[in-house]
Order: sequence, then C-alpha cells, then structure tokens
Amino acid sequence: MPQADIGIIGLAVMGENLVLNMESRGYTVAVYNRTPEKVDAFIQGRAQGKNIVGTKDLATLVGSLKSPRKVMLMVKAGTAVDEMIEQLTPLLQKDDIIIDGGNSYFTDTMKRQTFVESKGLRYIGTGVSGGEEGALKGPSIMPGGTPSAWPEVKELFQAISAKVGSNNDIPCCEWVGPNGAGHYVKMIHNAIEYADMQLIAESYFVMRELLGMTPQEMADVFAEWNKGVLDSYLIEITSHIFQKTDAETGKAMIDIILDKAGDKGTGKWTSQNSLNLGVPIPSIIEAVQARYISAYKSERVAASKAITSSAQKKSYDRKAFLQIIHDALYASKIMAYCQGFALLKVASKEYDWNLRFGSLALLWRGGCIIRARFLEEIKKAFDEAPDLDNLMLSPYFKDALSSMEANWRICIAESVLAGIAVPCFASAITYFDSYRTVDGSANMIQAQRDYFGAHTYERIDKSGTFHTEWLSS
Repeated sequence: MPQADIGIIGLAVMGENLVLNMESRGYTVAVYNRTPEKVDAFIQGRAQGKNIVGTKDLATLVGSLKSPRKVMLMVKAGTAVDEMIEQLTPLLQKDDIIIDGGNSYFTDTMKRQTFVESKGLRYIGTGVSGGEEGALKGPSIMPGGTPSAWPEVKELFQAISAKVGSNNDIPCCEWVGPNGAGHYVKMIHNAIEYADMQLIAESYFVMRELLGMTPQEMADVFAEWNKGVLDSYLIEITSHIFQKTDAETGKAMIDIILDKAGDKGTGKWTSQNSLNLGVPIPSIIEAVQARYISAYKSERVAASKAITSSAQKKSYDRKAFLQIIHDALYASKIMAYCQGFALLKVASKEYDWNLRFGSLALLWRGGCIIRARFLEEIKKAFDEAPDLDNLMLSPYFKDALSSMEANWRICIAESVLAGIAVPCFASAITYFDSYRTVDGSANMIQAQRDYFGAHTYERIDKSGTFHTEWLSS
C-alpha cells in the first residue's frame, strides 16, 4: 500500500471534492468513511485510476500515512467530531495532527485542541469555504490551532487553495491564529455571507415589488452590476439564478421556489457571540432574523389576509431607481463588513489571537462564498491603519458611503412607504447613523435605569458616577 500524504475521513460531497483537489495537486490521499460502501463507490467511481487509497477501518487509514500523520475530518459538526477524535487518538503517535475541516463552533475547537494536545498530538481547526466547486477547484482555507502544526500542512493547504493576485500566485490560505481562531474567522465569514445574501434578496424584492421587473430583466441588471464595484460571487450567481427555467412548468425557477429560508447555525452563533462580547452587528442579526421570520410561512399567509395596511406603491423611473437600489445595496454591504470586522477586532483582543485583519480580507478574495472585488480595499484600509476602529472611517469607504448616502435613504424610505420589508437595509443605515451620532438617546435610558433601579449615570460636565432622587422636590 502506498504511503499517503494525508487521510480524509468523511466522503460527503465536500470531502470527496477536497480529496480530488489534493490528488490533482500531486498528493496521495487515503480515505475512510464509516459506511464502507461509500468508500467502494468512490474508489470505483470518481477516484478510479487516481492516487487515492481506500480504507475500511481507522487503523488501516492511520497505518497508510506518512509521519507525522495528518488526518482531516470532514464530518458533521458536533458529537460526530468528538466521537471520531476519541477513536483516532489511541491510533496516532506523538506529534501527529488531527484536522477538523467542518463548521465547528470555535469554543468546541478550543476544548478539542486542549484534549488532543494532552495526548501528545497536535490539532488544527480550519474553516473551508467555497462550497462544492471551491472544494474541488480551490477553496478559501482558514486554519488555526496548534502553531507547530502549520508548517506540516502549509504546503498542501496552500497548494489546494484558491489563488488571487495579478499572477494568480497568492494563496487564499494563511495561518489565522491559535486554538479556535480559524473556525471563528470562518464563522464571521458565514455571518457576513448571511447579511450579503439578505441584502441581495431585499434588492431583488424591491425590483420585483416596486419596479415590477421580470426575472430576465433582473438577470441583466445583476450581470451589469457584477462588472462594477459590486463584482462578487454572490452577485454573479444571482444573475444566473434569474435565468434558470423550471423544466416542468416553464416558469422562472425563482418564481416557484418557496420563500422559506433555512440555516445551519453559524449566523446564530455569531449573533450570540456578538452579544457576549458587547459588539453591535445589527445587519448580521437582522439577516438571521429574516430567515427565521421567513419560516413562519403559514402565519404570514394568514396575516396577509387579516391585516390591512395603508402602504401604497407608486410609479418610478426604472433606470433612476435601479441606481438607487444599487447604491443602497453597496452601502449596506459595506456596513455588513464593518460590523464583521469590528467583531473580529474585539474577539482578537478578547481571545488573545492577534488577528491580522488585512490578511483575513485577502483570504476571502478568492474561493469563498463572499469573495468580492472590494475586499482588496479592506486589505488596503488595514494596511494603512492596522488599528482602524471601524472600516467606515477609512478614506475609501468614507467617500463611498458619502456618495451613496442619499440614494441609500431614498431606497429604504420608499420601500417602507410601499410596505416592502427591507430589514437588513434599514438596520444597516441605522448602524451608520448611530455610529456617527455624537449625542444620542442613551442618556434617557440611563435616567430611566437610575429612576427605577438606582443604577447611576455619568454626567457630561464632570467625571464620576451619580444618582438622583427622582421623586424628591
């Protein structure tokens, strides 16, 4: 049996495609799946004639690997990861490496690293983004964990990752940081993805409801937008989605898909973590909430019949209003990234990760779901000001927001007047307005808290904390 460079456990679509990616880059890969028939089908199918070794048990898998052994888990996040680690650790030797390539929660990764290292082994928790196509052709890879493990996997990981740059030679893979940093960064990627997708959905909704546009007309608009500042994977595939026709009905596919969205939990994890750290990410949270309310389909149908509204739609100049939607989408998209990177900044300090924010933006420049042209501008912003508090303070984004602000407000205002729900748009501009407000309304909250609970407050004219007897004359 040939000695393999790495072992992969889990042959679902992502696992299979990563194996084929690795093999295509000159690596020999050993594979295992808890269902032996899955291994047979893969070896006799897509893996036939390739440098891929099928194994029927974990001992054989481990025995087929070069030292230090590297075993990558591509299994469902949660107990399946813990169970596999428990089975693997007795079979491995000192300094061997276990890699979790699934969407694990970062605190679970921290605990697993501690356990694995207690056995004399090394651990990597790595985010892998790009879906099926990315896994096969080159994903964005975000590894973190035991620092000494990075040199052992660097060449392989960077070889299989997406590449960017003028010479297509910059890998979208770099060491993120210790313990749970890699999975945390992937979690934030997914959270920004939630907001990005919701903002595109709201743009589509406004086009459909206010402008009465057909799917093909919207396909053309998104294709054109993808040539400019909105150039991104999600804008590109949105254009493709509008062009797809259902073979059974002949209708546009988008028109027969139920408006009820699912989720896998990473948006919720990010929302919870932001609350724990006290970092406002309203657009990301609203994107998660929008998916939740979409699931209330039967209640929404009943409410549409029971509740009347004074909202009214009117006619608009289509070309002019499309520019308004474009600007609202781009400005709101910037806000989502501002929030995501603000959370990364606080988390980096809280968990002692020393994250390099410009490098993280570059990791997302290719291969992943949120890959977009303007990530280059995020990298430049942090290169120029590594301690930047918020991206909206950088010259590029400050100027971009200034140029789009008027249209951004018009889009939201007209949507609200027409009764069109745009929660992510609205939360984005509220974040923008709140962040730039010198004297807000929180003084009233502090007064109320002090009134009913003697929680004290600070004053604007002198230092210290104070309490008022509000009912005294």
